[in-house]
Amino acid sequence: MTTVDLLALVLVGGLLLTMPVFAVVSRNRALDADVARRSRTILLGRWVRDWLMWVIGPIERGMVRAGVSPDLLNYLGVVFGLAAGVAFGFGRLAPAGWLIFLGGVADVFDGRVARARGISSQYGAFADSTLDRFAESFTFLGLVVFFAASPLMVLATTAAISGSLLVSYTRARGEAVGVSNTAGVMQRAERLVLLGLGAILDPWITSSRGWAPGTLLGGIVSIIAIGAWGTAIYRTLAIGSELKKR
Repeated sequence: MTTVDLLALVLVGGLLLTMPVFAVVSRNRALDADVARRSRTILLGRWVRDWLMWVIGPIERGMVRAGVSPDLLNYLGVVFGLAAGVAFGFGRLAPAGWLIFLGGVADVFDGRVARARGISSQYGAFADSTLDRFAESFTFLGLVVFFAASPLMVLATTAAISGSLLVSYTRARGEAVGVSNTAGVMQRAERLVLLGLGAILDPWITSSRGWAPGTLLGGIVSIIAIGAWGTAIYRTLAIGSELKKR
């Protein structure tokens, strides 16, 4: 495990240590408005999402005061996604994991900053959703390069990105015909967290267990593939059933 991998692991540990602090200070604190309006998920409950909003809150307020453009944050998300893909392609898993997290945080910031500044728009919603797909595609393309020697893992990675795109498409298409469905275990936030953590922890766990590099990450990618396809199929059936009733 390299120094960079160790540093990435220490940063994750430091971040997790803020959870007990949040548990104390959040007792009399109202749930974040964005968190409250989103549906519950199995992997990321409201408490975890609320904790994340608390952690990044000071940065968000600074961005609002500085008048940071939501468009800039959208573009940064794409840059981080592309950089994560490049890092994966060169086998630098821990840096790739942190770049995934940075892209996810930029994705969170763009909408929150836009709402806080009162400049939300249909253009912003379209750009946010579309550029997220570009960022995620770049990241998974890097994974294809990383797993190029294993046809099975290339298939799993391809299934993961295609399933992820289908999750987004089913929601968008459903909303286009008047049916909103955000259910499912493998939404974008879950995919980012699993992939980022898998990339950061892989060098440490595989080296300590004597496994081949990428073993843990490969398992995570496979889980994402199964979960994403399951979510897309569930949404397709649920939206189709609702439309038939109408």
